[in-house]
Amino acid sequence: MIHRTFFGQVALAVILLLGAAGPVRAQEDNKPPAGFRALFNGTDLAGWWGASTEDPRKYMRLSPDAFAARQAKSRQNVNQHWKAENGELVNDGKGLYLTTNEFFGDFELLVDYKTVARADSGIYLRGCPQVQIWDSTDKGKWKIGADKGSGGLWNNNKGSAGKDPLVLADKPFGQWNRFRIKMVGDRVWVWLNGKQVVDNAVMHNYFDRKGGMFPRGPIQLQTHGGEIRWRNVFIREIPRSKPVAATGVEEGFTPLFNGKDLAGWEGAVKGYVVEDGNLVCVKKGGGKLYTAKEYGNFILRFDFKLETNGNNGVGIRCERGKDAAYHGMEIQILDNGGPAYKKLKPWQYHGSIYGVAAAMRGFQNPAGEWNSEEIEARGNRIRVKLNGSVIVDADLAEAGKKPLSGRGHPGLMNPKGYIAFLGHGHRVDFRNIRIKELD
Repeated sequence: MIHRTFFGQVALAVILLLGAAGPVRAQEDNKPPAGFRALFNGTDLAGWWGASTEDPRKYMRLSPDAFAARQAKSRQNVNQHWKAENGELVNDGKGLYLTTNEFFGDFELLVDYKTVARADSGIYLRGCPQVQIWDSTDKGKWKIGADKGSGGLWNNNKGSAGKDPLVLADKPFGQWNRFRIKMVGDRVWVWLNGKQVVDNAVMHNYFDRKGGMFPRGPIQLQTHGGEIRWRNVFIREIPRSKPVAATGVEEGFTPLFNGKDLAGWEGAVKGYVVEDGNLVCVKKGGGKLYTAKEYGNFILRFDFKLETNGNNGVGIRCERGKDAAYHGMEIQILDNGGPAYKKLKPWQYHGSIYGVAAAMRGFQNPAGEWNSEEIEARGNRIRVKLNGSVIVDADLAEAGKKPLSGRGHPGLMNPKGYIAFLGHGHRVDFRNIRIKELD
């Protein structure tokens, strides 16, 4: 009877432990749960190469042949410090970080790890550091936050959400730890051993603090000073919603473009045409195309498609016949990936309030694909969403005290004004243009 009670308690403890991992549980022996696939096959290093802490854009821009050559060269180092052993990935604490051949956008990642005292490691998301792993019991070597435990977004700015884990969830050395990591846009959620340690925190881009998170990149397993073992490395890619032609108008919204002609628009009507139900700023055309009506507080939604190096803008609360960027506001519409725009100021990239507030980058679809945008103006508050992610959230009263452009913006605080498309001689297509006026 004593033995039955004991084994019953053990069984109950195991059930509770596995259940604590949340609704998705990693399986043993590198067998992925439903909806996931394995990044490590349990037998060798296929699907991985080696990289260090470096801006992933450098190798993601390489030609296929150049990228393959770099991967092949890195594997000489990888094979010295990494091995597959008994269904585990084992690293000796040295060498390059194990890096997936594939690049990922939005995903859910499951991974187990086991490390040693005074070790320091982490998981890079889209090639950016990192979901932190370290020795929470080490009071000597790490006096900068290790005592709070693993799982935080350690390379976030000091004092920002997610930098430190919400709770200490590390297991004693010699035991396996289990991560569940979810990343959508620039937002990250982390569970360690069934306890949530990061909740919906923006992950800062270590390589481009003002630019926002990269839209895609590899998963990297960091090595830094002590043996670490990994197993059950599984991923579930989360599809990103793509803009589709609207079949109707959302409640409270009014169309600004009828898909047939330029009724309701004034100004540079010769610089725009209607093609296949879209409003098109023609190449070598454009100019300032104004709404016939002024707007104060509103939510403006539209889809847009850029050519390579495409450039346009949306003027809001702007004055007729004047530069909307200064006599009102210009929300940039720009091909962030265009080769002509590698050296712009942060406040000149897509979605920025030109000269006033810089937008986060990394959420724009490539040239030739549709994007969905929302601009919300409520008093002094301007929010810009691109493909569902907030890329600008600015208080004009604060931002206007010292504009990033270094120039005066006399119309920044206009209570109302015209909405305008501000073509600059590049082809840009618009559709589903609608607005909801707010009190």
